[in-house]
Amino acid sequence: MEKRESLETIIGKAISKKIKISFAESCTGGMVSSAFTEIPGASEIFMGSAVTYSNESKIKILGVTTQTIDTYGAVSSQCAEEMAKGSLKIYETDVAMSITGIAGPAGGTEEKPVGTVWFGYASVAKTYTFKKIFKGTRDQIRTASLNQILFTLMEEMK
Repeated sequence: MEKRESLETIIGKAISKKIKISFAESCTGGMVSSAFTEIPGASEIFMGSAVTYSNESKIKILGVTTQTIDTYGAVSSQCAEEMAKGSLKIYETDVAMSITGIAGPAGGTEEKPVGTVWFGYASVAKTYTFKKIFKGTRDQIRTASLNQILFTLMEEMK
């Protein structure tokens, strides 16, 4: 399924179920919110996205704790979870997803290589995180991250 078809399906299901969605983005730098706003009708369900590229903005805007950043880093399960919960809270949505990762070409370590991306999902019913390691160029990693968010939302809408 193409990105546009996926988005139209997600938005259609969210509208029919009256589900409000928000995001917290880091390594995608607004790609997710840009993709959502390309689809007519998105304004009925998409409440916003906080692009929190720096650690400071993650802390100030989303409420990620300094302790989380210092202990686990911005690219971690803990940070992704706090980002998703922060987005859920500030946008007062039913569902929020977050994304934080290392798109490259530099910045990777042995423990967290380039392509490491953590995703967070938060709703009233549940919260979880998961990690993916994507290969490719910076653009390929960012696009794969966007596609993963869409896939996860499609699965959650079932």
